[in-house]
Amino acid sequence: MELEPGLVWRSFPDPEHAEVDALRDALAGEGGRISIVGASLDDFMSPTRRRTLQERLDFLVPQLVAARRVGAGGVRLPLGQAGPQLLALVQPLLHDLDLVLYEEVQGQQAPDSPAVAPALEAIAALGDRRIRVLVDISMLMPALPVSYLEELGKGGVGPDLLKRLAEEWRDPATAGAIHALLRAGGVPPRIHTLFMNLLIRFGRSEAGDLQGILPLAGAFHLKFWDLDDDGGRVSQPLRDLGGLLSRNGFTGTLTSEWGGHEWLGDDPTDMTRRHLALAENALAGG
Repeated sequence: MELEPGLVWRSFPDPEHAEVDALRDALAGEGGRISIVGASLDDFMSPTRRRTLQERLDFLVPQLVAARRVGAGGVRLPLGQAGPQLLALVQPLLHDLDLVLYEEVQGQQAPDSPAVAPALEAIAALGDRRIRVLVDISMLMPALPVSYLEELGKGGVGPDLLKRLAEEWRDPATAGAIHALLRAGGVPPRIHTLFMNLLIRFGRSEAGDLQGILPLAGAFHLKFWDLDDDGGRVSQPLRDLGGLLSRNGFTGTLTSEWGGHEWLGDDPTDMTRRHLALAENALAGG
């Protein structure tokens, strides 16, 4: 399992040993364990003052210690949030604690974009397998989830944009239409947060675009939103990824991750089991 410490430990961001141990032991009693911890970096002490480099390190280190104590082998941060200086400072501690720090790239963060490339270069420059990239395949979306489009329609998004989103997701002009509606104040307030997925969490990259990342990649989140595989919208990116990983001898981690719980009320255990079966076949097919 992946743990978000701010959601489960009241003593976050400096988790108390007793609280960490209690969760670890309770999970062990059910035959489970934490494998990765989604660490956090709160970069501001107040709305007007950023944390210093030392304060950022002091905020992160207790989470690393707790991750090791709870039994995790890795911690995760958004790509580029730590920055080269903090990565260099935390590098020796990762070795001491036997942890891997994964920086996650996802959604519309294309590998060659100006916001992503410098962060990847910083990881490459360290040349340390304790600092790896985690790739979320929300980057690889040939089409939008059917259930998501239905939810936008129920929320008041007009039929013209819905048709474009359904049929021309990867067309750059579609991105312009999304921005235009947002700037014009045309997104109904009740679905504003849901609508923002179009700008952040849903990507337009191809599997081949990940070739340059693979030497740095240690893990993949096989993100899915629903299991409507019409036109291969769920399985095709997995087949493409399977071929890419096979050709390059990838030996890291692949894990299922469901994002559609934000708007679907389906049972998460059932959804995950069904996705794992679909993913196994699609990856092997690739």
